[in-house]
Amino acid sequence: MVSNAPQSAEDHPEAAPLRPIPSPTARLGAGLCVILSIFVIFAVYATHEVRWLEDFQTNVVQRNHKASLQLLRLQNDAYSLALSLHDMALAEAPYPARDWKPGFTRLETDMQDASEREGDFAVRTPVSEEMRARLRTAIQQFGATADQVFSLAASGDEARVREAARVELEPRRIQISETVAELLRLNDQAQNEAAARISAVYSTVKTDIVVLTALLFLLGLGTGLYTFRANRRTFERLRQLTEQLRLQSEQLRKLSWKLIDVQEDTLRHVARDLHDEFGQILTAIGLMLRRAGGKAATDPALLEELHSVQQVAEDTLQKVRDQSQMFRPAVLDDFGLEQTLEWLAGQFEKQAGLPVHFSSGGLPSALPPGDAIHVYRIVQEALNNVTRHSKATEAWVAVEERDGELQLEIRDDGQGFDPVEAEGEGLGLMGMRERAEHLRGALSLHTAPRHGTSVRVRVPLAGRSLPRAVEGVV
Repeated sequence: MVSNAPQSAEDHPEAAPLRPIPSPTARLGAGLCVILSIFVIFAVYATHEVRWLEDFQTNVVQRNHKASLQLLRLQNDAYSLALSLHDMALAEAPYPARDWKPGFTRLETDMQDASEREGDFAVRTPVSEEMRARLRTAIQQFGATADQVFSLAASGDEARVREAARVELEPRRIQISETVAELLRLNDQAQNEAAARISAVYSTVKTDIVVLTALLFLLGLGTGLYTFRANRRTFERLRQLTEQLRLQSEQLRKLSWKLIDVQEDTLRHVARDLHDEFGQILTAIGLMLRRAGGKAATDPALLEELHSVQQVAEDTLQKVRDQSQMFRPAVLDDFGLEQTLEWLAGQFEKQAGLPVHFSSGGLPSALPPGDAIHVYRIVQEALNNVTRHSKATEAWVAVEERDGELQLEIRDDGQGFDPVEAEGEGLGLMGMRERAEHLRGALSLHTAPRHGTSVRVRVPLAGRSLPRAVEGVV
């Protein structure tokens, strides 16, 4: 006896409800936001540092380099002045002193221009500004002294001119050279400081890149480990859920088949009761009416009434016998599946007024009745669907044995339907699938609007194993 008492979760631990799976999306999104924020912050920082380096190199390094070039120009002019003064101060100089004036004037002009350009390019500091002021003063004093010397040269006193060049012009030139040298030293010092500062910035950026890389690696590693752990927990929960669904599906399958067994037992008992009890009762009633008719031969009206009642009893007896055969056809046990399906097609054609064409390619007679009844029920349900839903004018039932399989097809020329718009298969089709799967077979449904419907069943016969197909609607 099957108990209907409810069972607790302890009796079936696999059916215990699972806790909800926490979604890692929020934490993963937060980690992604942190990583992207770090990237954005570092991009802003790196852009700021690069722009600072560009500005520093443009405003300090390059300008300082241009200022150094002007100082070298001044230094070269001072050296040229030294050579000119040396040649002019010689007693045996081949040229008079006044002939050196154009050269001195050109060098003085060039030094003034170089001094102004150097002041425009150089980075200004209090010390360098003081040195530049001294340089401009020295150049001006050198020019004024040179004018005085060359004014003296106009009088023709070469000896005094040479003496003035040694005593007055040479110290002015030396002062210019020393000032230029000091400015070059300051520029060189500023250049070294700028190089050191640039190197420090590069070193800081490289260090920041290493730190950022390490931080991103740790964040990525942490995010990856968390994702791995979350996925592992999720898949473990899914595995448990899948196992639970599999067990529930197996239980539902067993229950479904138990219901099919109960249905078959019920139909078998109903068919037996109809045939044995009600059939015998109606047969007895018919015999009694026949005997009563023999005794009432002298009364024509009563005899006609008895014949009418007898005809009703005989028609009812035939309907009871036909219905009992539909519930559990005795022909299946006596003659096999092929003749039973042919008889079923004829019964449907007679009862529903729908032409049902039956064809057979030959079936093995050894198919057990316990299996054959399920094939019979599939055909019976399919024909019921044809008469109820398809609006067909004809139907076909074809059965044959091919490649070790029993192949069955029930089709009609009805209106069909759209599989996508169909809300569900219905209990009838579900029962047909359950029966086909119980026989280790497969059932498929092929239909389309205004193209009819075809139900195809494949059942492996003895000695052959057919893998269970994935059924679908085509």
